[in-house]
Amino acid sequence: MSDLARRDFLKMAGASAALAAWPQALRADAAVRRPNILVFLTDDHGQWAQHAYGNAELKTPNMDRLAARGVRMTRAFTTCPVCSPARASFFTGRMPSQHGIHDWIEEAKQAYIHPGLKGQKLLPELLKQAGYHTALVGKWHCGREREPQPGFDRWFSYWVSQYPHDGLQNFSDQGQQVQEHGPQSPFFTQRALEFMRAHRQDAAWADKPFFLVVGYVDTHGPHTGAPADLAAQYSQAAFGDIPSEPFAPCHGHAKIPVAAKPAAEHTRHVQYYGAVSSIDREIGKIVADLEAAGQLDNTLVVYTGDHGLNAGHHGMWEKGNGTVPQNFLEESILVPCTLAWPGGGLRKNATSNLMVDHCDLFATLLDAAGALPDAATATAINSPGRSYLPALRGTDLPDWRTAQICEYGNARMIRTDRYKLILRYPYAGVTVPSELYDLQADPRETRNCYDDPAHGALIQDLRAQVNKYFARYTVAGHDGLGVQQQPECNAGSPWVETAKRHQA
Repeated sequence: MSDLARRDFLKMAGASAALAAWPQALRADAAVRRPNILVFLTDDHGQWAQHAYGNAELKTPNMDRLAARGVRMTRAFTTCPVCSPARASFFTGRMPSQHGIHDWIEEAKQAYIHPGLKGQKLLPELLKQAGYHTALVGKWHCGREREPQPGFDRWFSYWVSQYPHDGLQNFSDQGQQVQEHGPQSPFFTQRALEFMRAHRQDAAWADKPFFLVVGYVDTHGPHTGAPADLAAQYSQAAFGDIPSEPFAPCHGHAKIPVAAKPAAEHTRHVQYYGAVSSIDREIGKIVADLEAAGQLDNTLVVYTGDHGLNAGHHGMWEKGNGTVPQNFLEESILVPCTLAWPGGGLRKNATSNLMVDHCDLFATLLDAAGALPDAATATAINSPGRSYLPALRGTDLPDWRTAQICEYGNARMIRTDRYKLILRYPYAGVTVPSELYDLQADPRETRNCYDDPAHGALIQDLRAQVNKYFARYTVAGHDGLGVQQQPECNAGSPWVETAKRHQA
């Protein structure tokens, strides 16, 4: 591809003007100019659960420092409000109906039956091809957890599952089982630090960039085992940032409702807040190491979550699979996403209200790395993601989308500034009502106004947008509307439970 043709392609793909102006050969020979990329991809961390995003009681000083150094995306969404599909979107730049993972993958058996992301081009592969030294430490959960996945030079994950958070730990170290005993997250921090220090000390890598993903899971259920010293900080907390509200019947059935006894609910909140602070402490250790080594300025640090979490919000706990049928509540779909790169021209202590998701983050990291794929590879991936790197540097993107689309199995959502439409499709002969919420008049999503005749034209327009989107971003055999014909992720997917409840 000529440099001129490549520049046109990069612009079409949403790359920054600066990157589009670089000749391909220059970028290939100048890996030292590219930033290190450090991504903290945590589990079950709702956007609301961070001091930098407005939580009055949470103590997250390291996340606060990251926000002060960079840009907080205030409208960052998951592509799917449950872990495996969302993580797969980050690693592939694709929607679940493209990559084919539609629910969390059961680790002991289904992880070795489900095809996972086999045969798909992964973010670490693209970065490795561009000269990056790559590693994953922590949660993967896109199938075959114990086996090192394509594109990763270093692999330290789970042997079977992510449990327990404290106690006997079983890890996969380059595909070999190792055991440790104690709190889980410090072991991940230790391996992450070892990778970065080895990278600096190895002459083959010392002048080249690294890509490191660290996946902590402290904030994931069962919400026990938070470090005692951190949990103790919240023993007298009021948890005023969590609304006290009943579960709205329009969302079906809550699998884990708010505890009947206030003391039990308080304990659960203490544990969740303690878990957030635990992650904050661990990321602080890793960022401090970068700073001490003089590498922080040339490192793009990202803190984000795979999806959100309800911690008593809406009278329930958990995320998209916390209800039957599945939900797309704001707390389930909004994630923290903060990006800082002191030497990369990013704004500091700033916010952006662009609607972005994991597919956009995939594109943004490739843009920052100067590693956008060639036209043939980009066409094969067919990512709906677009780089928002220019916005991080202060450039307006007036043509950015005005609606966010998510999916979870046999349900699809489109959210605009004001409205949220959830379209539900049949599974095993059962179809439950679709939903429409007016987020301006009803911000807590308590009234389904789908059947209101006044909204007929609006629903028709939003449905057309959803249909057009998935006509472009669906791969045959991976369509979420055909989950009944696809490999099972786990035995209790929301569509399975919904069908059972309605057939009983």
